[in-house]
Amino acid sequence: MRVLAFGTYDVKAHPRVQVLIDGLREHGLPVSEIVEPLGLSTAQRVSFLQNPSSLPRFVGRLLGRWGALAGRAVRLRGAQRPTHVLVGYLGHFDVLLARLLFPRAQIVLDHLIFAAGTARDRGAGDGLRTRLLGLLDRLALGAADVIVVDTPEHRELVPARRRGSAVVVPVGATSSWFEAGAGAPEREGGSALSVVFFGLFTPLQGTQVVGEALRLLHDRGVEVRATLVGSGQDSDAVHARVDGLPGVTWHSWVDGGELPALVASHDVCLGIFGTTAKALNVVPNKVYQGAAAGCAVVTSDTEPQRRALGDDAVLVTPGDAEALAGALAALAADPATLADVRRAGAGRARERFTARAVTAPLVEVLAR
Repeated sequence: MRVLAFGTYDVKAHPRVQVLIDGLREHGLPVSEIVEPLGLSTAQRVSFLQNPSSLPRFVGRLLGRWGALAGRAVRLRGAQRPTHVLVGYLGHFDVLLARLLFPRAQIVLDHLIFAAGTARDRGAGDGLRTRLLGLLDRLALGAADVIVVDTPEHRELVPARRRGSAVVVPVGATSSWFEAGAGAPEREGGSALSVVFFGLFTPLQGTQVVGEALRLLHDRGVEVRATLVGSGQDSDAVHARVDGLPGVTWHSWVDGGELPALVASHDVCLGIFGTTAKALNVVPNKVYQGAAAGCAVVTSDTEPQRRALGDDAVLVTPGDAEALAGALAALAADPATLADVRRAGAGRARERFTARAVTAPLVEVLAR
C-alpha cells in the first residue's frame, strides 16, 4: 500500500490534514506528498464561490496550482505510483483532479465540511449559489472511493447511496499541541482565571456569546484574564462587548507555530457556542487542541461534543451567555475542580485525540 497525500491544502492553516498524514505514518503506512497550497482560508474560498465576479480570480489561481500538481503527478513511475490518494481538507475541486490523474488508485476524500452547509451557516440562505455549492458537494463525493468525515452527524449528511463509503475520523490534534501541554506551567495560586479563544469568529463559533459572557463576568466582579485570537464575520459585534474590559487581549492573528504554546499558557480553552445547524453537528479542532494543550475545555453541550468529551470537560447550553459566564465563574472560584478538569481532559486527549488514535478507523478501511 502506497499513500499519496495530494491537493492544494495548507497544513499551517488547516492542521487536520497533518493529523491524517501523521496518523497513517504512525500506523506504518508509507505516505508521500504532492501539495501546492492554494493560499486561501475557508472564509475566502466560500466568499469566492458566493461572489460570481470574483470567480475568475479563484479559478485562475486554482488552475495554476493544478498545473503544478499535474506536472509532478505525471512524473511518478512504477513503484512511485500510489495505490491510495488522500485528498486533503477543502478538496472539493482537488478530488476531481485526483480522479483524473490517478484512475487506478483508491481516492480518499477528507470531506470535513460541506460547502453548501458552510454557506448557509454564514448567512447565504438557500438561493442559487447555495444550490450550486450543494452540487459541488455531490460531485466531490461522487469522485471519491472513501469519504472521511469527522462526526456521525456529518456522515448522515452524505447521500444515502454513498454513506457506506464514509468513515468517521475525529479531527484530533497534531503532536505540537501535546508537546505544548507537557511544557505548560502550573497555575499560580491566587492568580486570575486565564481563558483563551481562537477562531474565525463565525456564527458557528458563537463568539458573540463569548463576548457577552466576558462582559457579564466583569459586571459581576469576577476577575478573568481573556485572550481572543482571530477575526471574522462577528468580530465587530464581539468588539462592541469586550472593548475596554480590563484583562482582555485581542490578537487578530497568531502564527500557527506559536499558537499551541499560547493556548497551553491558559487555564481554559473555549470551544464553540453557536446555535446554527452546523454548530450542533461538529466537534471543532480547538476542542481537541485545547485538551491536548492541557487546558480545561469549556464548550457547548451538543451530542457530538458530549460524545467526544464525556465528563472530561465543562459543557454549557449553546447560545447561552449566562451559562458560559456561570461556568467560568465556578472554575475561577474552585482551583481544585479546575485542576481536575484540566487533568481529565489531557488524559482523554492522550488516549483518544492523537493522530494514531483518530486514524485507526481509516487504516482499517484502507486495509480492506
